Amino acid sequence: MRTFSAKPTDIKHDWYIVDAEDVVLGRLASQVAQILRGKHKPIFTPHMDTGDFVVVINAAKVRLTGSKEEDKSYFRHTGFPGGQRFTSYKELMAKGPELVIQKAVKGMVPHNRLGRQIMKKLKVYAGTEHPHEAQLPKTLELK
Repeated sequence: MRTFSAKPTDIKHDWYIVDAEDVVLGRLASQVAQILRGKHKPIFTPHMDTGDFVVVINAAKVRLTGSKEEDKSYFRHTGFPGGQRFTSYKELMAKGPELVIQKAVKGMVPHNRLGRQIMKKLKVYAGTEHPHEAQLPKTLELK
């Protein structure tokens, strides 16, 4: 048998909606990353964007386990000596709860051009309102 490789004409992108209310952040991010990447499809091809669009609502109500709500911090570097900057989970949630989910999913997709292309298909909203009703998204129940 020959190995199947998806062509751009074979790929159809569906839309899914995920409710993040009372869902653990890591579990949500890993399952959303899998849908965005397209690993749930039989036509998955590692070098192609075969994934679907995902709309995450209620990002402000996502849950963390244990004492991570107080302890978790996000790291970035300015590029200058001594330029480490840390942001706590609470500060990031106050700034924008969408950023927490975006950062969690971004860490689970490839760190290259394909990953940046995949991240454009993730839409995250703090509340229940979103402007993607015209795409008729299917509700996705997380395991």
